[in-house]
Amino acid sequence: MLYTDLTKRALRLCFDAHKDQVDKTGLPYVFHPFHLAEQMETEYGTVVALLHDVMEDTAYTPEDLAAMGFPAPVLAALRLLTHREDTPYMDYVAALKHDPIARAVKLADLRHNSDLTRLDTIDDRALARVEKYKAAMALLEE
Repeated sequence: MLYTDLTKRALRLCFDAHKDQVDKTGLPYVFHPFHLAEQMETEYGTVVALLHDVMEDTAYTPEDLAAMGFPAPVLAALRLLTHREDTPYMDYVAALKHDPIARAVKLADLRHNSDLTRLDTIDDRALARVEKYKAAMALLEE
């Protein structure tokens, strides 16, 4: 992980935003963005990985993040990574394809979310989700 003033600010916000959330198996949710951040090679990629679900899963807004001093390229990638309910999933994925930061984070996100060893129970819903994620990865990698 890259440690800069900006990534440390993102680490603190990530932990604060997700500290009471758990994943499908009851593990602290914050482990997921930390895992993605470890895979990033740039400062902005690390920040976006840490914050990729903050606007989607908490009350934080782009304006809040801008007020905290997160730069425009980070905010642009985060907006792209925030899936709106009224947008079909593959349209959402296609829209972020050309932003290199959003694309790198989404690919790491999809790989991690496709890891069935993270689950206690593998059911038809989990298998269907993995197929959807495979299609999204193929779109991002073409």
